[in-house]
Amino acid sequence: MWLFDCGEGTQHQFLRSELRLSQLRRVFITHMHGDHVFGLPGLLASLGLAGSSPEGVDLYGPDPLESYLQGVLRTSSTRIGYPLQVHRVKRAAEQGSLVFEDDDFTVRCTPLTHRVPAYAYRIEQKPLAGRFDIQKARELNIPPGPVYAQLKNGETVTLADGRVIDGTSLCGAERPGASVVYCTDTVFCDAAVELAQGADLLIHESTFAHGEAEMAFQKQHSTSTMAAQTAAEAGVGQLVLTHLSPRYAPGNPVTPETLLNEAKTIFPNTLLAKDFLTLEVKPRCNSL
Repeated sequence: MWLFDCGEGTQHQFLRSELRLSQLRRVFITHMHGDHVFGLPGLLASLGLAGSSPEGVDLYGPDPLESYLQGVLRTSSTRIGYPLQVHRVKRAAEQGSLVFEDDDFTVRCTPLTHRVPAYAYRIEQKPLAGRFDIQKARELNIPPGPVYAQLKNGETVTLADGRVIDGTSLCGAERPGASVVYCTDTVFCDAAVELAQGADLLIHESTFAHGEAEMAFQKQHSTSTMAAQTAAEAGVGQLVLTHLSPRYAPGNPVTPETLLNEAKTIFPNTLLAKDFLTLEVKPRCNSL
């Protein structure tokens, strides 16, 4: 499980969800403002009590992240009993190199335009194996069983009768993986558009309504229409608005629905984020 930002109260939300804190493996921090990091020291402390995996936790974020955590943990006499590693993302963001890579995913980031150093992240699933042709396997009299899984993965398998089967011959062309971009906090900027190009899902801050664009520029946050403009120019599949100002709580003259409707005039496939919202992200070319 990966976590993006960790505001105050994150632990309580874990308790209200079906997620298990012990499964947390990576945390990506966008910037050092309190509403994005104040929950992190307590969460890491609780993770130790919950029993972390031997792999520990990797943290990714701005340069001050490590010193912030060290200061809080040291002055509170908090001991972290599992491997904890902090990775600075500034250089990767500036050079366009990868922040993280494993067998299944890559993560890149880019600098945003905010009052403090802030970064957006793009999570890219690596290409998936082509679809396995079961009918062709049956025609070749390949007995079903674990061997099908090996062939589906493109492996070369020697059957009991001595035949050598190349799994790639039974699979179609590689399929692109899914992609998600997490973008907060920032005023509209070209870097976010570039990072989000063609993404299947863009999660973007929408602190202000369109009518308060001047304040958005002053505070270097986005309006609903800035988020939608980013989504439209990047050609993403779906936009989810998050990080709305409390001034738009239901009952006020301008509500979250107002911001949603503003965004939809530019980018119709837009949703409002809400607590415990779950989305299944699929590559658009696979769902056609």
